[in-house]
Amino acid sequence: MSKIKSILLLAALAEEADAFLEGQGRIVEGEPLPVRMVETDVAQIKIVTCGLGKVNTALAVGRYADASTSLVVMTGTCGRIGAIEGDCFWIARAIQHDYGARQAEGFVHYRAGDWPMGEARDHAFSAMRDPGLGLPHATIASGDVFLECADTAEALAQRLDVHLVDMEVAAVAQAAEALGLPWAAIKAVTDCADGESAGDFNANLKRAARKAAEAMERLIEEIAAN
Repeated sequence: MSKIKSILLLAALAEEADAFLEGQGRIVEGEPLPVRMVETDVAQIKIVTCGLGKVNTALAVGRYADASTSLVVMTGTCGRIGAIEGDCFWIARAIQHDYGARQAEGFVHYRAGDWPMGEARDHAFSAMRDPGLGLPHATIASGDVFLECADTAEALAQRLDVHLVDMEVAAVAQAAEALGLPWAAIKAVTDCADGESAGDFNANLKRAARKAAEAMERLIEEIAAN
């Protein structure tokens, strides 16, 4: 079994970060963000609680990915906005739903970082190959908004052909790609991005965080074994 040299694992919230290999490792003092280091038989994992939103996430990738990093991953929670079965997902593609151009006929989405003018090409970032976790695959839309409107969620799902919504994964994807690093994300559902989202999120956060973390633990074991 080969050992992965270094994995950077991001989570937006402390509950999501703490659920991964709960209680293991050591806290790194003096860092601008909460950091926990865990060394297993197969990997050295730097767990960073990056905070909410795309800017916090991209900053964390830039700050904590280094020359030894071989993979950037994210664990955590999301809202369901499309018709898809399951409650924990391998994120195959990620889109920034709030990047593009506001034109007279409406909002036109572009791939994050591209010039937001002219013909728009495929605007999704693709994750690394799924090593065979058995999770359903989904496309996630990320943006700097906590979505609590069923009509907006439905329109977004149809317009972009996405299943889930969050505030971070597509920023992980963009930052990792810019650094030439593969990325992966696993997200579990807390709510349906509707008028009940805030209450549902709080009620389901710890359960969903643990479900995603368990799958992420299996992912790291799988990729280290191959």
